[in-house]
Amino acid sequence: MKKKDIIICFVICMAWLLPSKTLATTPDGGMQLKARVGYSLGGTAPIGIPATIRSIDAFRLTPSLMAGADLQLPLRDKWGVLAGLHIENKAMDVDVTTKGYRMEVVKGDSKIEGLFTGHVKQEVTEWMLTLPVMATYQLSQKVTLKAGPYLSLLLNKDFSGIASDGYLRQKDPTGPRINMGNKEGEWATYDFSDDMRHLQMGIAAGADWQLHEHLGLSADLSWGLSGIFNSDFKTVEQTLYPIYGTVGVFWKF
Repeated sequence: MKKKDIIICFVICMAWLLPSKTLATTPDGGMQLKARVGYSLGGTAPIGIPATIRSIDAFRLTPSLMAGADLQLPLRDKWGVLAGLHIENKAMDVDVTTKGYRMEVVKGDSKIEGLFTGHVKQEVTEWMLTLPVMATYQLSQKVTLKAGPYLSLLLNKDFSGIASDGYLRQKDPTGPRINMGNKEGEWATYDFSDDMRHLQMGIAAGADWQLHEHLGLSADLSWGLSGIFNSDFKTVEQTLYPIYGTVGVFWKF
């Protein structure tokens, strides 16, 4: 399903929910305000690992933190709507082995492009303000399910790394071979930060579990529908999507 179709479906669902005679009430009396913090784990990756990435050699935890607040409004029956504002960091620090992976790197004073075979250390950091708008369903007094689209404005972005322990064939598989070692001065670097989108959109789903009157736990999964790079960026052949799971705690006021 295309991202436009998903948004249209969501709008139709909201239109069905809104014409209720009166706003529904909850045991709490109506609207709920939740402040929440969480930790995210995931990565920025294509859908399906391409054959040019032969193995994932290391995956290091990063400070992928989230903090924000949500306002939840009951509408009809057990349905409602939630809107929030979060500040979050979606980061990744990974080492992979590649074979014939298209890259543009800097070695010494020269910028070269071609197919790289060897070891790649990649770091991704995206600090952003995220606006989720979700439909909610009150599964029980303690459990709330939620799903819907989100829009993120990037405040700081980085996509950079090192290519080492291998070689690059310039332009095509039969082009000149440029060797790269595993020491500074021998390896090559890359930085595609300026080619990343300032706005990202996607869908998210999750659940809130109320432990007692104020404190609760949450689990969420977000899936980017727009790749992290601008549409005119062609150096990385695959479209890379931010896919992250977040576990957290919230305080209901």
